[in-house]
Amino acid sequence: MKPNPFHRLPAALEVAVQTIKLAARQAVERTIESLGLSALAATSAYQRDGLLGAQFELNRKSAVFALTFNDAFDERVLREVAPRAAAAAEPRKTSWDALTLVEDHDVEVKISAERFGLEVAQSVEWELRELDAYVGSLLGGKFEEHDRNPLRPEIVGEAMIRAIESVSDREDVRKVLSTEITRSLGGMMSKVYAEIVAAMRTSGVQPLSLAVRHRSTRADGSHVATDFDTLGRPLPREGPNSRSGAPTVQSAGGFDSGFSTHAGGSRSGFEPTTANARISRPSMYGGGPMGQVDPALMTLMRRLAAIDHFGGAGYPSGGGAAGGPGGPGGSLSGALHAAAHAEYDTVPGGMALPNIIVAHREELRSAAHGALDHMVIDVIGTLFDQILSDPKVPPQMARQIARLQLPVLRTALGDPSFFASRRHPVRRFVNRIASLGTAIDDWSTDAAKAFLVRVRELVQQIVEGDFDQIDTYESKLVQLEAITNELARQEVAAQDAKAAELLSEKEDELRLRALYAERLAGDLKAMSAPEFVRDFLSKVWSQVLLRAAEFEGPVAERVQYLKKVGRELFLSVQPKVSPAHRKQFLAELPKLMQDLTEGMNLIAWPDAERRAFFGRLMPAHAEALKSAPIRQLDINLLSRQVEAALEKPLPSREDLRLAAAVLPVLTEEIAPRFTPEEAARVGLLDETQVDWQAPVAADAERQAEEAELEQAADLPVTTGKGNATLDALPVVSDLAEPMQGKALAHEVQIGFAYQMEIDGEWQKVRLTHVSPGRSFFVFSHGHRHKRTVSLTQRMLVKLCETGRFRAFESAYLLERATARARRQLAKLGGGAAAGGPTTSRPGTLH
Repeated sequence: MKPNPFHRLPAALEVAVQTIKLAARQAVERTIESLGLSALAATSAYQRDGLLGAQFELNRKSAVFALTFNDAFDERVLREVAPRAAAAAEPRKTSWDALTLVEDHDVEVKISAERFGLEVAQSVEWELRELDAYVGSLLGGKFEEHDRNPLRPEIVGEAMIRAIESVSDREDVRKVLSTEITRSLGGMMSKVYAEIVAAMRTSGVQPLSLAVRHRSTRADGSHVATDFDTLGRPLPREGPNSRSGAPTVQSAGGFDSGFSTHAGGSRSGFEPTTANARISRPSMYGGGPMGQVDPALMTLMRRLAAIDHFGGAGYPSGGGAAGGPGGPGGSLSGALHAAAHAEYDTVPGGMALPNIIVAHREELRSAAHGALDHMVIDVIGTLFDQILSDPKVPPQMARQIARLQLPVLRTALGDPSFFASRRHPVRRFVNRIASLGTAIDDWSTDAAKAFLVRVRELVQQIVEGDFDQIDTYESKLVQLEAITNELARQEVAAQDAKAAELLSEKEDELRLRALYAERLAGDLKAMSAPEFVRDFLSKVWSQVLLRAAEFEGPVAERVQYLKKVGRELFLSVQPKVSPAHRKQFLAELPKLMQDLTEGMNLIAWPDAERRAFFGRLMPAHAEALKSAPIRQLDINLLSRQVEAALEKPLPSREDLRLAAAVLPVLTEEIAPRFTPEEAARVGLLDETQVDWQAPVAADAERQAEEAELEQAADLPVTTGKGNATLDALPVVSDLAEPMQGKALAHEVQIGFAYQMEIDGEWQKVRLTHVSPGRSFFVFSHGHRHKRTVSLTQRMLVKLCETGRFRAFESAYLLERATARARRQLAKLGGGAAAGGPTTSRPGTLH
């Protein structure tokens, strides 16, 4: 069966495939060189002719080898990652014509590929073992076995044999090439596999690992039955247990849950096998279910999620039987719950949002089995104490986040990468809705109400749906972004739709200039002239031509004359043919300078850059007058080439639409042009309106928040007896998204709140519009009387660099909550060390 041509591999796996293809090309180059050296060292003319013939064929058809190798390798990789069940589902022919024998050639290819794999496997054993774990992680934990690794040496060997066959039909040449390329490529595979593993590790892929799960036993010695899957549905019972004769239960993913379904099961408490191991989700979040949790615990979480905990007015906020400070066990989560809500009140009217995890702590711990699950329950309960009491999150949005407590708990129990990566979809969803809610100042507006309704619908779909699926959160993130953009467009249209159209026109103008500059630079690149002259014609004079064409039309006489001026400038720095030509050049030089100045005035080119250009042009003219004469033919040919480059049609807006996929990236060097009326209409903040020499306004509250976050990252948390240190709330290992500095300019998002220094004071602004090419950014600030502030990309970068623009939040919600929880854990730990009440927890969370 041929693989699906539209199947897309994970990004990290595509990079690995390209790395192997590149290694094959390098192996061909090495083989060509080695064949020549072997021919020189040959002891007989027959052997030398064979080596030289093979070298000639490989050198002549190296491109054919590379193409054939790429196609064969791609086809085999796609076939390997395709589900095996698809082949069984394909209809089969039943006629006698369908019965065929395998050709000897196919058998030989397979044997040769396996021989290559065996030879290479001896030197790459450890690299392959590590690569199998990473590839299995990328493919969702389904292909962790070595024989399903699509990058194993046998696959590479088969593609290599197919490529060698495309080079020559002669058997003797193929044999020589097979021996030499096998030696070259085989020696590179160890390094290639190591590079692939390093690249996957750098991109955030985590290898598959097995974690032992404990089986709990009742007081009578019987094992806990697992008659339900993670969705609370009855599980079918398979064949007899291989050890005790009891039927075993298979999970929805096809793995043995590891629990016996009868009281007399004879399995040991835990077995480190794939059957009863918890499979961790890969950090690439390729879709599918997260790691398994105890079915009884999953059923309880779904039952609690279906209850309306936020409709009543007197829901308890933790404590007593719910596992609060006075409840059974004296939970640390309950103590933090009381401490957090004594300081903050997230709901007007004096009632805090209920922490469902703390309120039902004992029920959840009873349904869970294992110290690690108990610890995760306490950690997430502690974390939500801080989340629900965060002063920056408005109550309207805090209610929606509170409804996600059990889905977040389910994620943390089954996916350890929730604690380790800020890119985890669940973390991103919670942080995103919190940040979007923080940006809204007036919840009485129609736009705010509409946003709240849409967010409530997304949260409801998560709570009622399969919240143990990574795909659920990925799709909700996409929908949330679409909702934010849609509401932002409506808001901009309600304020001034023509302002957005004006910015779009200005961006098209910038793109036209960039596109024409790129084309002209490519045409002039091969022509002999000083580099600054070529840069001036492509970057500056191209703007002059476009500006003149905008006023008078692309075929106007003025435009043609300016093109002639550009040609004369290019020829002015060339050596002269004769003394007569030198005299003529000196006579026409003042006119050329005048025409250049008029063109610069047309685009208002800055005086400083003009002086720098003329300062380099005059020495170039002097050097051209002193250089040795050249032929008139060379000057005429160069003149024709420059004229042909300048006479090409100027790009139009229609060209922008046709070249949308290959448009050049806009840089800070290309500045937009606004009239005073246009600038006032869009609220454009010009560089001259900012006093760059004045110190940045101080913000003591922000500085204190940042200092607390830094201290919390290295803060030891002491619990239990003695000086045992427990990082119950681990610090995320990957890099945080920028909240200030130049990098923030490239990360701003529509709907988020930021702080901008305006007139010497920090003002809260909200990003409402970004042009398609990210050249212009429109912010709004104010409550009733909203004002608009527009920034160019260059202005935004400069404000970020000088510290006059930053994110409104010092860190995202989950990071802030973690820092506050760690500080309170440290306080409780300090009290324990001094002889106060202590809380012990079995194990640590990594």
